[in-house]
Amino acid sequence: MHVFILFKMRIAFLADSLDKQYGGIHVYTKELLRALAEVDKENEYLVVRSESKNEFPGMEEIVVPYSNFPAYRAWRLFFQLPRLLVKEKVDIVVEPAHFGPFNLPLHIKRVTVVHDLTMYLFPGMHVFSSQLLQRIFLPRVLKKADHIITNSANTSRDLEQFFPLTKSKTTAVLLGKDKRFKPQEKQEILAKYKITKPYILYLGTLEPRKNIDTIIRAFNDFKRLSKLPHQLVLAGKKGWKISSTMKLLENSPFKNQILAPGYIDSKDQVCLYSMAEIFVYPSIYEGFGLPVLEAMSCGTPVITCNNSAIPEVGGDAALYVSPTSVSELTKAIMTLASDEKLRLEIGKKGIKQAAKFSWKETAKATVKIFNRFGKQ
Repeated sequence: MHVFILFKMRIAFLADSLDKQYGGIHVYTKELLRALAEVDKENEYLVVRSESKNEFPGMEEIVVPYSNFPAYRAWRLFFQLPRLLVKEKVDIVVEPAHFGPFNLPLHIKRVTVVHDLTMYLFPGMHVFSSQLLQRIFLPRVLKKADHIITNSANTSRDLEQFFPLTKSKTTAVLLGKDKRFKPQEKQEILAKYKITKPYILYLGTLEPRKNIDTIIRAFNDFKRLSKLPHQLVLAGKKGWKISSTMKLLENSPFKNQILAPGYIDSKDQVCLYSMAEIFVYPSIYEGFGLPVLEAMSCGTPVITCNNSAIPEVGGDAALYVSPTSVSELTKAIMTLASDEKLRLEIGKKGIKQAAKFSWKETAKATVKIFNRFGKQ
């Protein structure tokens, strides 16, 4: 008979993404830490980041300044952070961005989070330097990881395909949704971004994988065929390799009805989702697909793609199209834009589907993984 004794562990999150980006990994890290602060009162958490903000009650924050000077970045990553973690006597180190942790003694357990494998599946959609770094370091990171967390069953399958040895130490933990994402309308938010109703919304980084070109082409066809007064709002920060997309937008005969307002304040996103008539997200590949979940939570009918992890999120509450088909996306937009009853029906389904996801449950499942290392 084995007797297991669970002891309090010190768990460090390498949380630079909180201060250095605003995409999916930023959201994942912030929301997971918030939920862990709520559900796990047994273990101790250290948030290692580059700026001081003290936004996670009950969690210790350790600030390690960040610099864009290449030599310093490497020294910080491979020497400064590992020494700090040893000094702090941590039991587990979590890297939410699957790029580390590095140079740790064996008694410190490494948990790496893999959100997607686009670097391997679609290398041409990333800048060369990112491709190179990932291909050099990711195999070593995965080999040394004591456990790997993915955010969908699809990402786990992709991981196993490229790195078969990861199967025995990988767990899929679906993401959650922020409670603030629920139907909410404020006209002043639309005025702030010079948006007029009705409008079709995309919200996310503007980069090749998100398939913005297909959205623009489908919108052009939709306007030519329907004569309906909709705007297209392409909301989000400009990413990489988008010069051809911007040229396509500029050459659109309906460019005066296409807005690209840039990054949307997080406090404004709820209203932008809620007041959109249709949310379009024809991504070529997603490790999870948070914008789909957020839009559904706000009751907005979603058109997205039948690939990667997206059906795990959308269930039967979205309209699915092929990411390579402009005509399918055009037809789906036409269908929803001209049928209010269908929009309401899909919107209600979306709210019901979205209710299945919560960061609290994500945190509970993550704690179970941590606690495996606490049994002696």
